[in-house]
Amino acid sequence: MSDFWRKVDKTLRYHGRRTAITLRGVWWDAHPVKASRPVFIVGCSRAGTTLVYKTLSESRELGTLQRETHDFWSELHPLQARHWKTHSLAVSDASKQDRDTVTRYFYTRTGNTRFVDKNNQNGLCVPYLHSLFPDACFIYVKRSPGDNLNSLIEGWGKPEEFATWSGDLPASVAIDGGRYTQWCFFLADGWQDLTTASIEEVCAFQYNAINKAIMDARDQLPKEQWTEVFYEDIVRDPVSSFKDTFHSCGLGFDAELRRHTQDVLKTPYNAFSEIRLDKWKSGRNHEKIERILPSVEETAALMGYTN
Repeated sequence: MSDFWRKVDKTLRYHGRRTAITLRGVWWDAHPVKASRPVFIVGCSRAGTTLVYKTLSESRELGTLQRETHDFWSELHPLQARHWKTHSLAVSDASKQDRDTVTRYFYTRTGNTRFVDKNNQNGLCVPYLHSLFPDACFIYVKRSPGDNLNSLIEGWGKPEEFATWSGDLPASVAIDGGRYTQWCFFLADGWQDLTTASIEEVCAFQYNAINKAIMDARDQLPKEQWTEVFYEDIVRDPVSSFKDTFHSCGLGFDAELRRHTQDVLKTPYNAFSEIRLDKWKSGRNHEKIERILPSVEETAALMGYTN
């Protein structure tokens, strides 16, 4: 296909999608539908949540945007209105208007009343999300502290990717003596005390904050709506791990999905280097991580990681 016809095809597809969104919006406004058992992927940033989200997005039973939705959720509850304290949302923040807005957004863009969603901040918002959608399924992705901290540190070096939302942050950031000047990933209560800390302290703070928030919320949800996945299990046996995850959400796992998961690690999503376990031990951040590991041991033990 020539470049001209590629551009024509791309243009037609774009306008086709826009037309479909508009028509579904008209239909929804006249005949509102309820979301049915949406699936939310939660976990610490750089824990493997994108891998799980992209794989769940292969299911024909789920609508998906194939991208993170931080901007959409932030527009519902802007950080500015919350004085930039935290990305966390509580049950008291949930409303029927939010539920309708979210349902309409995903329905018009996917054509499906059951959808899968993931973004960095939703791990701090599980009670809010469950209040919006009481039948929602949650998949909690866990990663061992050493490797997760290593990937967080590497991610902080990519503000063009992970700090796009923090340009208006009303604070001066000078982490590691000014090496990092933009706040990455998410805000949790107490972040203001770390704007001049070491990078490993900041990443340990984020690891503790979001995993503790998720585990606290877990105890309030029906067990049948909660699934936990160890990133390490995915690396060791992606087919079995994903098969169990799909089934836990009431999703089919056919031959096509089996084939996809057999090869899913060969083309990793948003990975900084090859996929392998205990990368941190031979990486450039190992001394920083060794120094900070004691501060996350309690959280890691509650997640199921022991020395």
